[in-house]
Amino acid sequence: MYPKPRPDLQPNTAAFESLPLVKPTGFREYDARWWFGHPGSPKPPELNLMGVQALGMGLATLIGRMGVKREIVTGHDFRSYSSAIKYALITGLMAGGCKVHDIGLAMSPMAYFAQFALDVPAVAMVTASHNDNGWTGVKMGSQRPVTFGPDEMGALRDIVLAGDFDLPGGGSYAFIADLPARYIADLTTRPQLKRKLKVVAACGNGTAGAFAPQILAALGCEVVPLDAELDHTFPRYNPNPEDMEMLHAMSVAVKEHGADVGLGFDGDGDRCGVVDEHGEEIFADKIGAMLARDLTRVHGPSQFVVDVKSTGLFLTDPVLLELGAKTDYWKTGHSYIKRRVKDLNALAGFEKSGHFFFNAPVGRGYDDGLVTAIAILDMMDRSPGQGMSDLYAALPKTWGSPTMAPHCADEVKYGIVDKVLRRFQEMKERGDTMAGQSIRDLITVNGVRVVSEDGTWGLVRASSNKPELVVVVESPVSEARLREMFAAVDQILREHPEVGAYNQTL
Repeated sequence: MYPKPRPDLQPNTAAFESLPLVKPTGFREYDARWWFGHPGSPKPPELNLMGVQALGMGLATLIGRMGVKREIVTGHDFRSYSSAIKYALITGLMAGGCKVHDIGLAMSPMAYFAQFALDVPAVAMVTASHNDNGWTGVKMGSQRPVTFGPDEMGALRDIVLAGDFDLPGGGSYAFIADLPARYIADLTTRPQLKRKLKVVAACGNGTAGAFAPQILAALGCEVVPLDAELDHTFPRYNPNPEDMEMLHAMSVAVKEHGADVGLGFDGDGDRCGVVDEHGEEIFADKIGAMLARDLTRVHGPSQFVVDVKSTGLFLTDPVLLELGAKTDYWKTGHSYIKRRVKDLNALAGFEKSGHFFFNAPVGRGYDDGLVTAIAILDMMDRSPGQGMSDLYAALPKTWGSPTMAPHCADEVKYGIVDKVLRRFQEMKERGDTMAGQSIRDLITVNGVRVVSEDGTWGLVRASSNKPELVVVVESPVSEARLREMFAAVDQILREHPEVGAYNQTL
């Protein structure tokens, strides 16, 4: 019988080498994400390789109990420890009777593509996405193109932590050597762009560096690779196109090379960030609004889904309204939006983080930073004589913040958000003002989005994959109102000593 996982093992002990370590908080709303550690790290690990093996056993067990064929795609991102974690996961999957199709080094969307290309029902992609070095995780699903949500993650957690495994054995392993070539061909077997575009392809030394520049070049772009050399130390910045550090590096490169656009990809290649020809960052929710305009012009009145962190323009932009676009605001998180796009048969879904989802005829419903990049380039191709800045300037003006994340421990972050929500509800009931105005609305589909009379809003929610809260603010009025709302939201957060420093701020 396989040992029951423990949450409290210490490195450099016999127990650490003999028992599985799995911290319960690693089972998050829609991904698994743990601190695995690295040499010299003072923070203790939350997972060891035996714990990863237990995760594989649990996943195989869950897939079987769901009535899904025990057949699965695996891949891993470019980190020094990711392949070791993947092979530990594979041993657990095989013990649980899974036929494993391993695609090797890959971006997450390549694993999702492989589910379709190989006709395999399930996926387990080893990646910590954009998290700092030392983090690891697994993105999982058993019904393409969607991935696990809270129900499946809760069931998986219970199986793993209880050691409640079904281990029939009989698993098998196959390495799929040609999957990258098949993925590249799938994206590039199409007409080339008519417009000659110079594109900065920023990869942050992450996994996308092995694939993105050649894909964009095959489409007819003149590509300027930026930090495309694979280096799992991430020497310049973390590959996260939501972080201002990466966007600023893209800005410098675009101006230096006279590029038409800068496209930045995160650590596992399922997100895309944008800088215009002047080196100005355009947040992903505004890119989504631009793409919604373009896609409705091409495909007619269409349904879209966006997350609650996104700009209010999807409901107020007169062009989108005239074109017949309809938008549903939904919970933040790639699994939530992906499933909502499928359920509503929406043409596309957009997250402020840069996870974009396109249904047919644009995509297959999963998030892929390269499919997003191609949609952006096609939009530019359909707009001759206009730069990215022109397309952006055509949107109604709003002032928006980046995604800001104050530290808050996993064990308390959801409770803090509940307290903040109750605080806002009490303020609204009493008629108190927020940032100098009365509260018009509270949107509680995911955390709380407090909206003032002039449409200025602030969002507080718990991060789904890190020990953080998430704060976003936007004003359709002025930058001053943006800053007033942020100050008001932050003042309420500071009532809770558990809330720490921000990763970035206004």
